[in-house]
Amino acid sequence: MRRLPMIHDFAAEAADPVRYAALEGDWWLAIADVIGSTRLAGEGRHRDVNFVAAAVVAVLSRAIQQGDQPVACQFGGDGAMAAVPPGRQDAARDALAALAHWAGEVMDVPLRIGIVPVRALLDQGLEVMAALQDVGNGNSFGLFLGGGVAAADAWVKDDAQWRLDPRPGPLPGLEEVSCRWRPVPPHRGTVLCVIIDAVEPGAAGVAAMARIQGEIERIVPTAAAAPLGGGERMVTRWPPTYRSLLMEARASRSRGAAVGRVLKALAASATLSVLLFMGWRLANFDPFYYRRTTAERSDFRKAAGGPRMVLDVSEAEAEAIERLLAAEAAAGVIHYGTARADATTITCLVGDLSADQHVHFLDGDRLGFWRASVMLKAMKAGKPLPAPT
Repeated sequence: MRRLPMIHDFAAEAADPVRYAALEGDWWLAIADVIGSTRLAGEGRHRDVNFVAAAVVAVLSRAIQQGDQPVACQFGGDGAMAAVPPGRQDAARDALAALAHWAGEVMDVPLRIGIVPVRALLDQGLEVMAALQDVGNGNSFGLFLGGGVAAADAWVKDDAQWRLDPRPGPLPGLEEVSCRWRPVPPHRGTVLCVIIDAVEPGAAGVAAMARIQGEIERIVPTAAAAPLGGGERMVTRWPPTYRSLLMEARASRSRGAAVGRVLKALAASATLSVLLFMGWRLANFDPFYYRRTTAERSDFRKAAGGPRMVLDVSEAEAEAIERLLAAEAAAGVIHYGTARADATTITCLVGDLSADQHVHFLDGDRLGFWRASVMLKAMKAGKPLPAPT
């Protein structure tokens, strides 16, 4: 199987199709998204939604990986997607079905799941390009370009032939998901969640995305708008909230395992809090290095057809970005959604910490990505846009 290319500089490379591999017809796209986010948000269960979306990344990545080759999987706030390599589609189906069963029955967070052959997208003239964003020490995130990405998501939502039914099954990787950091307030003014899709498919749409990404970089270099900064803004939460402990318990295989996991979470959170407060290091664990690399390995910038970003910007920068996007939408070039948030939330996927394997998923507080997607969907449907949030 051909390895996916690695992107090292998001601002310079992530919108350039030359940096991506065009997926051939024997690949697949796996899609999962939360059903009823409006209800869950109204119940104050924003973090449950993020936790389930991160769980999809954790379990699906483990299921479709082949050898030491990283997989292109992406967190979307209230869902996730992955490029499934040839021969791994059955493993992806099993993982998705088990995730949907667990999410619905245990977490009370219903998941819509599906898998779309890239061949079917290519037959409709819809290309899918994939790459990996290198965030250090073999850790990476999936990036996607092309009109096939949004199409696959819409197909799973709208057509039952692409969907899968939930069923029980093993969930290796679920034990790696946690959310113990406090939400991080903005340092520069506001947290702005941005989702952009091209109107035109193919090369014209990809070129439009590259141009608009460049315009955003001129308004504010996105590397400087990282919501976690260099990690210095991150504060541990002790004790962890009841809901975060409950989510970790529900991600355990048995009641005994749940008790053990909660006790481990309490101990780990207390230890990290003390070490950071006192300025200590413990044996071969450096808490300051962990906090810094957590910030470095956060997915605040990504591409899924078009840019998806969580940015810490000034009010003037936020307004300039929104004016730019509104003008491009009025010209018929893009559909977009934005949402403001009072903080950035962090959901963690920690594998072998001794081997420095961990990545972290960001969202605007109160499901900023989902709120932005509501605006995007209304724009695509020609409906009145929701009030700014």
